[in-house]
Amino acid sequence: MADLCWVIFFASFSCLFRVFDASIGDIDPFYRACIVQCEKTGCAGEICLQHCKYSLDGSLLNSQKEPLYMQLNQRDCPTDCKYHCMVQREKKRSSLGFGPVKYYGKWPLKRVFGLQEPLSVAFSVLNLAKNVQGCLSFFNLNKKTSYNYAALWHIYGFLSVNSCVWSVVFHSRGMEITEKLDCTSAVALLGFSLIISILRSFNIKNEAARVLASSPLFAFTTTHILYLNNYQMDYGWNTKVCVTMGVAQLLIWAIWAGISQHPSKSKIWIVVFGSGVAMLLENCDFPPYAGLIDAHALWHATTIPLTCIWWSFIQDDANYQAFDLNKKEK
Repeated sequence: MADLCWVIFFASFSCLFRVFDASIGDIDPFYRACIVQCEKTGCAGEICLQHCKYSLDGSLLNSQKEPLYMQLNQRDCPTDCKYHCMVQREKKRSSLGFGPVKYYGKWPLKRVFGLQEPLSVAFSVLNLAKNVQGCLSFFNLNKKTSYNYAALWHIYGFLSVNSCVWSVVFHSRGMEITEKLDCTSAVALLGFSLIISILRSFNIKNEAARVLASSPLFAFTTTHILYLNNYQMDYGWNTKVCVTMGVAQLLIWAIWAGISQHPSKSKIWIVVFGSGVAMLLENCDFPPYAGLIDAHALWHATTIPLTCIWWSFIQDDANYQAFDLNKKEK
C-alpha cells in the first residue's frame, strides 16, 4: 500500500495527463515557426545545435548523424528543436508578462543532465530505493518468521521495484515505448495490489480459495494490459479501470482497518489519508516553479514516506501473525 497512492494516480491520472493532444503551447504559430526553422537550419533562435547540421535540401548530413548515446538521451534533432523552441518561446512570453503554458499536454520543464523531468526522476529513484530497502528487510524478516502471505508480498515487492524503475526511465526519456512500459508496470502493480488487499483483508489462506478469488482479477488485469499494448492505448478507459481498482482497494483496506484489532492498523489509516492528499495535490496541476517543481513532482515526493510506512506495516503484520500463532500454540 505504500504504492497504493503511487499506483492509483500514477497509473490513472498520470497516464491521463500523458495524452499528447494539442495544447496551447504547441499550436502557437511562433513556436511552430521556430520548429520549422530549426528543422531547416539546425538553429532554434540564437541557439544552434552542434549535433543537428542540415544540408541544403533539409536532410541530416550523414557525417552528423547522432551517436547512439545521444539517441538514448533523446538528443536528436526533432526533440532538441522542440525543447529549445519551447524554452525560447517561454522566455518571450515571460518578458511580455504571460505565464507558462503546456506543450503536448505537459508543462515546460527545464532539462537537467538531459533528464526531461529531473525532480520526478529524483523522487522516483528515492521511492525505488525505499522499495528495495523494504523488500530486503522483509525478506530477512521472513527467514525468521512463518508468514502465510510472504510469497504474495515478495511478488508485490518485485512489481513495486519494476514499476519504480520504469517510472524513472519514462520521466528521463518520454518516448512511446517507455510510456507503455511505465503504464503497463503500474497497471500490473495496481491489479496485484487489489488482489492482495482482498486475500489479506478476508484472511484467505487456503491455496485453492486464493486461486478462485484472484483468477478473475488476474485475467482482467492481463487482458487490460494486452489491450493497451496491442490494440489501443486508450487513456480514458485506462483511467476508469485504474481509478476503480485503486478506490476499491483503498476502501477494502480502510474497512479492514476499521474492524480489525491489528496493532498497526493506524499505519493503514495514514497511508489512506496520504493517498487522498496526494490526489488533491495531483489535481492541482499548477505551473512549474522555477521550471523544475510541478505538482506531479511533488506528488512523487509524497510516495516516499508512504512507501516507508507501508513496508513497515507489512513487517508488523508478519510479526503479529507469528506472535498470534505462537500464542495459540501455547
